[in-house]
Amino acid sequence: MKILYFASLKESIGKREDTIQIDGKKKIYQIIDELKNSDSNYNTAFTKIKNLQYAVNCEYVNKNSFVTNKDELAIFPPVTGG
Repeated sequence: MKILYFASLKESIGKREDTIQIDGKKKIYQIIDELKNSDSNYNTAFTKIKNLQYAVNCEYVNKNSFVTNKDELAIFPPVTGG
C-alpha cells in the first residue's frame, strides 16, 4: 500500500511517501500505530500532530476505516483557509 504524507507531517517524517505491505486489511489507526513503533521520526510526527485527516483512494475517511495493500492512503494535518 502507498502512504502519502502532506504539509507539516511530511516535514516531520522527512519524506512524502512510503510503500508498505500489510496482511489482509487493517484500520488506519492500526497502520499509524505500526508506523509510530517503527521509527522515532514517525512517533514524533504522529504524536505532535493531532486531528489528522485521511483519504483512501481520494475519498475522505476516518481513522477507523479499513485499508488493504491495493489502497492509497493520504494522511494530512488539518488545513486552514486564509
